Amino acid sequence: MLGRLSSEPFLDMATYSFDVVSDFDRQELVNALDQVRRDVGQRYDLKDSNTEIELTESEVLITTASDMTLKAVEDVLRAKATKRNLSLKIFDFQTPEAVGGNRVKQAVKLRKGLSQEIAKKLSKSVRDELKKVTVAIQGESLRITGKNKDDLQAAIQLVKSKEDDLDVPLQFENYR
Repeated sequence: MLGRLSSEPFLDMATYSFDVVSDFDRQELVNALDQVRRDVGQRYDLKDSNTEIELTESEVLITTASDMTLKAVEDVLRAKATKRNLSLKIFDFQTPEAVGGNRVKQAVKLRKGLSQEIAKKLSKSVRDELKKVTVAIQGESLRITGKNKDDLQAAIQLVKSKEDDLDVPLQFENYR
């Protein structure tokens, strides 16, 4: 007969888990902004607008000649981000403000991470509809754990169905 050396209980079944996060590929964003700058420099209607696009840690700053050119730059930004598989939900366009010399400036905040409010909302809906999985909020992500991979697949489908109601993009990581 085999004896246990440790006082820890045996794990009868393996558990599986995955994380729900809201993130984006920063390098793809840098590439998209480079393409936007190139397009703005080449387009006839935007060439002389002296448009500046600056990327900081948490936002993109667009400074340009007028509201009309700002709208055109926003459209180019959306098109280039879409082509690079970036969700448009990462952009939180703020109200443009006037700066000196008849120019306008707009901050575009970058959404990253799940807010507590969104994490609680997702957690509650998963717990209410799926009894065989456990949900834990871990900072800006959600960890969903279960004994059966099929239950986790159901959780992924449920979370995907809720994504349209949210203003952040969702990804699933660390599926194991």
